[in-house]
Amino acid sequence: MLLKFIYPLVIYFTPFNVFTYLTFRGAYAALTTLLICFLFGSKIIEALRRLKIGQSVRSDGPATHLVKTGTPTMGGIFIIGSVVISMLLWGDLDNSMIWLSIVSLVAFGAIGFIDDYLKISRRNSAGLPAWGKLAGQFAAALAVVLYLYFSGGGEITKLYLPFLKNPVIDMGTWWIPFGVLLIMGESNAVNFSDGLDGLLAGLLILVFIALAILTYISGRTDYSAYLGIPYIPEAGELTVLCLAIGGALIGFLWYNTHPAEIFMGDCGSLSLGGIVAVISLIIKKEMLVLIIGGVFVLEIASVIIQVISFKLRRKRVFLMSPIHHHFELAGWAEAKVVVRFWILGGLFATIALSTLKIQ
Repeated sequence: MLLKFIYPLVIYFTPFNVFTYLTFRGAYAALTTLLICFLFGSKIIEALRRLKIGQSVRSDGPATHLVKTGTPTMGGIFIIGSVVISMLLWGDLDNSMIWLSIVSLVAFGAIGFIDDYLKISRRNSAGLPAWGKLAGQFAAALAVVLYLYFSGGGEITKLYLPFLKNPVIDMGTWWIPFGVLLIMGESNAVNFSDGLDGLLAGLLILVFIALAILTYISGRTDYSAYLGIPYIPEAGELTVLCLAIGGALIGFLWYNTHPAEIFMGDCGSLSLGGIVAVISLIIKKEMLVLIIGGVFVLEIASVIIQVISFKLRRKRVFLMSPIHHHFELAGWAEAKVVVRFWILGGLFATIALSTLKIQ
């Protein structure tokens, strides 16, 4: 909005030209979301407490988590809200990928909101039934993928692998189910990673910093040509969105760090996981995002392994899944698990970015 109204004034005041720079608007988008979270975070937490919107802790989890019962949840609301406000101010509202991403963020947030609301109203950790949550995710993911398929041109269906400059295959219509599966998988993987104070927020900050770099270079003809990656005309503007989300997550982490004053809830985790996958589809980094979010892959893999092992062998591979709970039950302090997973997340993001120069 500011770009639309202020840029025409460049002829009268040339410093306004700074609004055309993605780095400038991205930085201030991040500061805006951070400031919104700082200014309104405490008020929102207090309002949630008054409304008795508290977290229900699973009874089969680590005993140390029982003290967290009743901690305000649905923190994803002010993450999503601050990002939407920031993008309306600093984003290029003529960019279709910005609108697609914002709608995706809100849509997956709405599914998570319903899940959180049911958990709160029923006073237990069971929200939407699995089929209901998956059906909502499937509908939202399919809508996004179909829009990209019919508006993205012939390049959208090509699959690129890390370390390789050229696409390995043109998936054609098979890209549609592939994209839907990626969005649903990433959304749920991020959701499974939300279980310790500050864990998910810290990991996602690293992921969105990496995505901000990727969207920036993917939207520039010179950088993308130099690195041998696909040039995506409207991708550059997503840098502003990624930095806005990063700022919101830093603001949220202020209240979510141990001992947490508020939890993200499915409202936040499902929406942020979904938008990570959507951005990766737009910039043709569908496989690279699995490295960037390597911790999320490990988390959901631990759940799958645990379920399959128990069903087939009646034995558990881990003390508890997702895997962050395994380390807790093995004797690691919660803060130690969180920081070590952050370090691991940073390593995955660094490895992913390094592949751009190796290919």
